[in-house]
Amino acid sequence: MDTKAIRTYVDGLWDKSILPELAEYIRIPNKSPAFDPDWQAHGYIDRAAAQFERWARSQALAGMRLEVVRIEGRTPVLFIDIPGNSPDTILLYGHLDKQPEMSGWNEGLDPWQPVIRGDRLYGRGAADDGYALFAGLAAIGALQRNAIPHARCVVLIEACEESGSFDLPHYIDSLADRIGQPNFVIGLDSGCGNYDQLWCTTSLRGLVGGTLTVEILTEGVHSGASGIVPDSFRILRQLLSRIEDPATGRVLPAEFYGPIPAERVTQAAVAAAALGGSIHQEFPFTSGAGPVSTDLTELILNRDWRPALAIIGADGLPPIGQAGNVLRPLTAVKLSLRLPPTCDPKAATQKLKTLLEETPPYGARVSFKPDWGAAGWNAPELAPWLARSLDEASQSCFGKPPAYMGLGGTIPFMSMLGERFPQAQFLITGVLGPHANAHGPNEFLHIPTAKKLTGCVAQVIADHYQRGTA
Repeated sequence: MDTKAIRTYVDGLWDKSILPELAEYIRIPNKSPAFDPDWQAHGYIDRAAAQFERWARSQALAGMRLEVVRIEGRTPVLFIDIPGNSPDTILLYGHLDKQPEMSGWNEGLDPWQPVIRGDRLYGRGAADDGYALFAGLAAIGALQRNAIPHARCVVLIEACEESGSFDLPHYIDSLADRIGQPNFVIGLDSGCGNYDQLWCTTSLRGLVGGTLTVEILTEGVHSGASGIVPDSFRILRQLLSRIEDPATGRVLPAEFYGPIPAERVTQAAVAAAALGGSIHQEFPFTSGAGPVSTDLTELILNRDWRPALAIIGADGLPPIGQAGNVLRPLTAVKLSLRLPPTCDPKAATQKLKTLLEETPPYGARVSFKPDWGAAGWNAPELAPWLARSLDEASQSCFGKPPAYMGLGGTIPFMSMLGERFPQAQFLITGVLGPHANAHGPNEFLHIPTAKKLTGCVAQVIADHYQRGTA
C-alpha cells in the first residue's frame, strides 16, 4: 500500500471537509436521551443524523447504500453498506449523541462552540465520538481512491451510546440480516494513552448503578434532636462501608471481582513504562493531591480490571446557603460501581441491592433502585495477521509501535458484539488521550492523532483483505 498516497488523501480530506463538518456538529446540542428526555421534540439528534447523512452521501463511495433507520420512539441509527472485493464483512462502529454541557469550561471555550487552538478542536462530542463516521469513511475512501481492495464494510452510527445504548439491541436485531456476520470489528469510540502511537483497547469495564435512599423521618426536625434521632447521612455512610473500605476505597465483596489474565498484567506493565507519570498527571488534581498509589502498573490495573465505587449525585441535601439546623428526613445518592470486564452485571446488581437493603441500621427505610447495568468486555487473542497489521500501521503513521491497554469506561456495544460474533477480531481504538477530558469541560479532539488514526484504519482494512493471500 502506498502509505504516502493514503496519508495525502486523508490529510486533505480532514483539512478541507472533515474539520469544518465537525465544527458544525459541535454547534448542535444533541444530548443523549438520558440527558434530554424531550430529544424528539427538540430535534437535535435528528439534525445531527441529517448532517452525517449529507456528508456521507457527498463522499460518493462506490456502491454505497445509506439509510437513517428509525424505530418508533427510539433514537435513529445511521446504517451504511459499502460493497467490497470479498464476501467478508467489516463492521465499523461509532455514535453521534453527546454528554451534557458540564460547567468549568475555560474562558473562550464552550461546549457548543467549536474553537481550534493549535492542534486541538475544542467542543463537546467531536472526539467522543462524532469523528468516527468521518474517519471510517475517509479510510475507505482513501483505499478506493488508490484502487486498494477491501472487504464489504458496514458502518453503524448510533445515537444512544451515552445513555447506555439501550436502543441499540433493537436495531441490531432488526438489521441482523443486513449486517451479516462480520469477522472484523473496528470500534472508534475509545481512548489513547498518548498521542505518539496507535493505542488498542484490550478490555472495558462493566457498570452497574442506581439510587440509594435512606429515610429515617417523615419530616425534618430541629437538629437539637441529634443524639436521639440518627442522621440519615451517617446511616448512608454505614451502608456504603459495606461496599468499600472508606480508608482505601477498596471494594470489599468478592462477588464484584474477576481474575486478571496474565497477558493483561504484562500489557499493563508495558503501557506503564511507556506512559510513566502521565498516567495520573493528566488529571486536574488540586495542589498537593495525588493518585491512590505510586505504582503505575497497579494504577492501570485498578482502572481497567478492578471494581470501584463513585457517588455521582445526591438528593436531600440543601445548598449550603439554605442549610438550616435541621435533621433532614432522608438522604439519597446515585451510585456508580465499575466492574471488571468479566464480571456479570446482573449478578452484581442483585448483590449490591441485597448488601445495601438488608438489616438497615436503626430500622431506617432503605431502598436501592437499580437504573443501569452494562457488561464489560475482554478482547479475544489477536490473530497473527492483525498483530502484524497493527504494528505496521502504527509504525507507518506514528513512527512508533502500537500499545495495548484496557480502559476503565464502558462501551455496551462491545459486549453485545463479542457475544454475537465470537469468531470476530476486534480493533477498538480512539483519540481520547491526555487532557482530552471526555464528558467534562474543555473536551477536545487532537487533530494530528485523528488524521494518523484514520490512516491506521485504512491500513488494517487493506490488510484484512490481504490476510488470506499473504
